[in-house]
Amino acid sequence: MFESIEHTIARLREQQYLCDRKLATVAFLALQMQKPILIEGPAGVGKTELAKVVSAALGRSLIRLQCYGGLDEAHALYEWEYGKQLLYTQILRDKIGRLFEGVDGLHEAVARLNLHEDVFFSERFLVRRPILQAIDSPEPVVLLIDELDRAEEQFEAFLLEVLSDFQVTVPEIGTVKARTIPYVIITSNNTRDLSDALKRRCLHLFIDYPDEQRELEIVRLKVPELREILATQVVAVIRRLRALDLRKAPSISETLDWARALVLLDADALTPALLEETLHLLVKYDRDTQRVNEQMNWIAEPIQEQSQAPSPAASVGSTLSSPPLPPQRPAEPSDLEQRRQEHTARYFTSYRGRTDGRTGGV
Repeated sequence: MFESIEHTIARLREQQYLCDRKLATVAFLALQMQKPILIEGPAGVGKTELAKVVSAALGRSLIRLQCYGGLDEAHALYEWEYGKQLLYTQILRDKIGRLFEGVDGLHEAVARLNLHEDVFFSERFLVRRPILQAIDSPEPVVLLIDELDRAEEQFEAFLLEVLSDFQVTVPEIGTVKARTIPYVIITSNNTRDLSDALKRRCLHLFIDYPDEQRELEIVRLKVPELREILATQVVAVIRRLRALDLRKAPSISETLDWARALVLLDADALTPALLEETLHLLVKYDRDTQRVNEQMNWIAEPIQEQSQAPSPAASVGSTLSSPPLPPQRPAEPSDLEQRRQEHTARYFTSYRGRTDGRTGGV
């Protein structure tokens, strides 16, 4: 149980999750108000991790529904175990045959079968998927609906009943109401806009990349084996990479992976050569690689400053300052501007009165 905002921050830190008061406030209120949390933000900034640490901090089981294109109710809510139903039908076919002994007409056979249809549409043949598991659980759980923006809008609409009343309807059985209200966390990477109806039912939270001091604290906490100077250099380089116009900027999880890799390489400090050798851990697209290579001298500036710094304390302060904007490439004229220039040149060079660069005759 989260008793206060400060207690929430402390409990999450025990699970090695650093958060500010804004995040802790939403996490605390979601538990007290029994409302879902909708967390939006770039991939890899700790949205899914928050659900895991909340589950551990509260001592609840974590039930995860990973969303994807084509996700429907059968995979999210429940489905019938058709193979088991068919097997039981084959085993009991003698009993079923006796059931229809003496039946003359089709209507009478259907009426008699209707008396026993709940045998094969009962709890023993029902396969509970994550949402039904969370609602029907006798103990409170944490339900993570991960990357909802990957699913279609129809599935998003289906969630409204669940999030409003914490109940679902199984036609063959009836309405299943939550025994205990689950702690629901919904994440989105902002690949599409979610509906206003969904946002209205949730406490909203946007998690962005942390500032340099917060990210340095995360690196120190998660990778304590990393040397102090190296940790400072890692954060400084990561921030410069994020300042570039990349298709995918390095996330916090990739920062930690890079830091662990440098520990395994037994590095004392970053060098331009080591940076180039491990760059593939951070840059995942060819276009981004080309862009990074163009700005490599600018990206490596913190490394050079660190090597020239008189003391680690001085270098920490200089490296963690806000990075300058990357050098701008010469602006290239747009297609429309280029066509306009070509048209102007053709027009004036073909004008009969033009003899000495003037536009008028003479």
